[in-house]
Amino acid sequence: MAESFNAADYLVGRRIAAGDGDREAVRAPSRSLTYAELDAEIGRVAAGLAALGVQPEQRVVLCMVDEVELFAGILATMRLGAIAVPVSTMLRGPELAVLVADSRSRLLLCSATFADTSRAAVLTARERGGDVAEVVITGDDASGFGPDVAARTWAEMLAAGDALGTAPAYDTWDESQALWLYTSGTTGKPKAAMHRHADIRTVCETYGQQVLGIRPDDRCLSVAKLFFAYGIGNSMFFPLSVGAAAVLEPSRPTPALLADLASRHRVTMFFGTPSSYGPLLAAADGQVDPTAFATVRRGVSAGEALPARMVNGMRDVFGVEVLDGIGSTEALHIYLSNKPGEVVPGTSGVPVPGYDVEIRGTDGRPVLDGETGTLYVRGDSICTGYWCRTATNRLMFEGEWLRTGDTYVRNADGTYTCLGRTDDVLKVGGIWVTPAEVEERLVAHPSVAEVVVVAVPDDDGLDVPVACVVPREGHTVDPESLVAWCREGLASFKRPRHVIAIEEVPRTATGKVQRFRLRELAAGLVAAPAATLEGAH
Repeated sequence: MAESFNAADYLVGRRIAAGDGDREAVRAPSRSLTYAELDAEIGRVAAGLAALGVQPEQRVVLCMVDEVELFAGILATMRLGAIAVPVSTMLRGPELAVLVADSRSRLLLCSATFADTSRAAVLTARERGGDVAEVVITGDDASGFGPDVAARTWAEMLAAGDALGTAPAYDTWDESQALWLYTSGTTGKPKAAMHRHADIRTVCETYGQQVLGIRPDDRCLSVAKLFFAYGIGNSMFFPLSVGAAAVLEPSRPTPALLADLASRHRVTMFFGTPSSYGPLLAAADGQVDPTAFATVRRGVSAGEALPARMVNGMRDVFGVEVLDGIGSTEALHIYLSNKPGEVVPGTSGVPVPGYDVEIRGTDGRPVLDGETGTLYVRGDSICTGYWCRTATNRLMFEGEWLRTGDTYVRNADGTYTCLGRTDDVLKVGGIWVTPAEVEERLVAHPSVAEVVVVAVPDDDGLDVPVACVVPREGHTVDPESLVAWCREGLASFKRPRHVIAIEEVPRTATGKVQRFRLRELAAGLVAAPAATLEGAH
């Protein structure tokens, strides 16, 4: 029989037992809670869920803003032995309906902010044969979910739990399912990565302790929200595992807001992404006070490779050393990372203790240092698979190993460099070109905020690189100068043949670049002279 273990008890109950009840656990716009208050809140929510009939191993979908209700709702669900399924708040009604129906959840918890989205999702999910029959919504209006759905407010759920009395924590095992996180990859097809209670402990004791060095006096602020694997680790797993505090913010993370939060809460751990560090650096020119991050002792980046100019910029402008790394929803958090004091800009660092990585060629065998291939990873936090996705499971999981789909190279110093998604590597004139190399060059240009390089077939059906560029504020996209910039720093064949200006980079719900959408956009625009540039040979 597997070991008895409950992640909610590990994160909160263990802190109470250690005497940390009076320590601050979470700060949110609505209120702040100590560990004792958080434990009581989890108990009330768990009792409310039990009053609604939630049983062990049932799925509970949560479409909620980063506030106390979501924080306690995830932990209460796991405490009951049920499975928490936090989902993206960026989804539209039909998209949310797909996840509600796919998870076979009977219960949806939602924030009043997403009431219309949730109503549309519930109605659509039921039309498609979904099992959802209960809805709990924050705020005062629980109407409009249809005659066959029992809908109530958050306050009504808590009152039902108070009448029932304390719900005992379920005696889960370390192997019990605790958390499902939907990932769409770059194709837009969602699938739920299934994580055990033990996976949560693993990421805390590996990356959290041995790379971050998380401490009880830390205050953690994450750009990524709680429905991301990256975000839930940053704002829940790591701080709670040691008695530290999390700073929650439901609003969109603008540079000004991030600077204000970091300064006001004296944040010590800041977790960002390339799409947040770029605007922060741009805003440092008179819009954001560089001293706002003075208390931050550790910066982190994940989601995509962080350009070297951003690593150096955060250090030079804000005095923050950023540890760039790579993780995945399937691994729950980061498994390759730079280490404090040993940052190598432009790389993902080295394997996190507890994880093994291999770079394999097309023949499935490990390649030599300096050779490119697909990255594979193994470690105890790897999910047990995707819910009801047999064909995909057979493709992605090979015994203990997860095929990440990222193209990597191991450098002579032992660090690893990401060269893009395996399926996104370009072949130009018979020569392989990695988008990341061209993107790294372009994003170093002073007029470029973000860039994604994709392949589009020319008139002969041969792939040519196209750069989709988001200009920095106050700048415009000058195709000719950007191509010349690439010629100066790269081999000529790697230069983009077309440059297209875009307003923003399309991303999936988990923050991944949707290159397929940019390929479609580029294919439709490369023939438009006003929007493109034919690069001269």
